[in-house]
Amino acid sequence: MSPVTPARVTGTPGRTRVLVAGGGITGVAAAHRLRERLGPDAEIIVAEQSMRLGGKIRTADFAGRAVETGAESLLAARPEAVDLARAVGLGDAIVHPAALKPALSIGGELVDFPAGHMMGIPGDPADVAAIANAKERPDNGLPILEAGQDMSVGALVRARLGDEVLDRLVAPMLAGVYAGDVDRLSVRAVMPQLAAALERHARLTEAVAEIKRPAPAGKPVFATIDGGLDRLVTATSAAARAEIRLGMTVRELRETPRGWEVITGPVPDPIKVTADAVVLAVPASPAADLLRAVAPEAAAALSGVAYASVALAAFAFDKVDLPERSGFLTPASEGKTVKAATFASKKWPHLGRRRQIVRVSMGRLGEEALLQYDDATLAKTALRELGEHLGQRLPDPVEQRIDRWGGALPQYAPGHVARVAAAREALARHRGLAIAGAAVDGVGIAACVASGRDAADRIADALAPRTV
Repeated sequence: MSPVTPARVTGTPGRTRVLVAGGGITGVAAAHRLRERLGPDAEIIVAEQSMRLGGKIRTADFAGRAVETGAESLLAARPEAVDLARAVGLGDAIVHPAALKPALSIGGELVDFPAGHMMGIPGDPADVAAIANAKERPDNGLPILEAGQDMSVGALVRARLGDEVLDRLVAPMLAGVYAGDVDRLSVRAVMPQLAAALERHARLTEAVAEIKRPAPAGKPVFATIDGGLDRLVTATSAAARAEIRLGMTVRELRETPRGWEVITGPVPDPIKVTADAVVLAVPASPAADLLRAVAPEAAAALSGVAYASVALAAFAFDKVDLPERSGFLTPASEGKTVKAATFASKKWPHLGRRRQIVRVSMGRLGEEALLQYDDATLAKTALRELGEHLGQRLPDPVEQRIDRWGGALPQYAPGHVARVAAAREALARHRGLAIAGAAVDGVGIAACVASGRDAADRIADALAPRTV
């Protein structure tokens, strides 16, 4: 059988064309920034394998409300996502959570999550004395990290503050954010500010105290969009004025003297798209596959990124007695499938309280088999354990749903930051090629927006006319 010759799609002569592989928030943010930098005449294509934009952002109509079934909120403590929302006309739709405290579920009881910490690491051992023995170990007077050195969060906290702080505080926080194993998560990737402070301090608590300053009064840490985070994706895509191609898989990348050839579309009927530049805003494994023949060093760095899977259950109740808290986290040592819950209708006032809505998170790294259970089994487990955490038998929900996110959360092993820097150094030898997204620059919408915009800037700079 003779090989299939791809159909060719070329750009308009004299116009810059950039292809963005991946239509998650990273990809649409990159497209938006490319439009800002390259102007109205540039051709910007967003190729997305699935039949929807948004990636891990997905809003559903649930119990008569727009409820997130993937990523829940924006980190308003850093500016990128909030600034993007304002730039695409959603400034008036930005809402913030109620001033409720989170809890820890320990021994069937909800207790206040201590204040004065950074991802569960206390700045003062006395702050967490009610939860864990946090007596700091003796130090040798030398900074904990040398410049460029890395280590796992587990090794750092266990050696400096002991197992209880790690297991009861730090591990639940990181399981909630990354679904990760603290002994396989990089300090530099997960807590870059802390890593920098560890180069100046011999004591972990002093490093935390240096950077853990109270948030300015009236400035919430988190935010979301009234009507759902899908609105941010849609508005950003519209403002980018990009050509959106859904159901289009990017399969191969070839460098040419004039730019790039990108093989897309179904295997039996491939399409060859020519472009001046390419942004890869896809997960680590497909990005590595695309780069293997072009930049093997970059491919090797990405191929080592593991992913954790999670399942989310949402319940709506007509009447249920929920505590006045934003939700809770629970240590893995409690032996529960449920690792966290958000009392969404209490945390987010814009949802109203006509019905109480609770989101439940299940799954940690290595627990991928959990996603193989059917919806009814997962919902039954989540509801039963939620009641155990709350110390009550819960009524039957009036509505429920299960969402599975296989391979959703990248895991940053020690050395990740250095490996990504080396990958980008290798890519710099190829004009008009950039990587972006959670695989390289951190989880969370703000981090992904920042990564997409940074990749777009790299491309725009590379495509700028060269002067002698």
